[in-house]
Amino acid sequence: MNVNSAFAIIAEPNRRAILGLLAQSERSVGDIERALRMPQPSVSKHLRVLREAGFVEARIDAQRRLYRIRPEPLREVDAWLAPFRRFWSAHLDALERHLDRMEEAPRRRKGRKR
Repeated sequence: MNVNSAFAIIAEPNRRAILGLLAQSERSVGDIERALRMPQPSVSKHLRVLREAGFVEARIDAQRRLYRIRPEPLREVDAWLAPFRRFWSAHLDALERHLDRMEEAPRRRKGRKR
């Protein structure tokens, strides 16, 4: 799977919500259904898409199927996002330094008057 298709998969809000739940712990279709208040057919449809794309895998536990996240496709998305994270990190660091300087300026002015 390439990054473009990974983004197409996670672009759908319900699939992102399912991935968010599965990031916490493995869950059954019923657990996901109740947590997201989605009808079972919708949950199953989204899980099928996620499974076929490699984002989740299932295991059988007695009468139910438990789904869990597979990290590999998300690592590809994370790798694609890395340069943007560095970009924002640098800009946020610069903003923090600027705000610190602005906060110190009134203190210095007050110190001169005394």
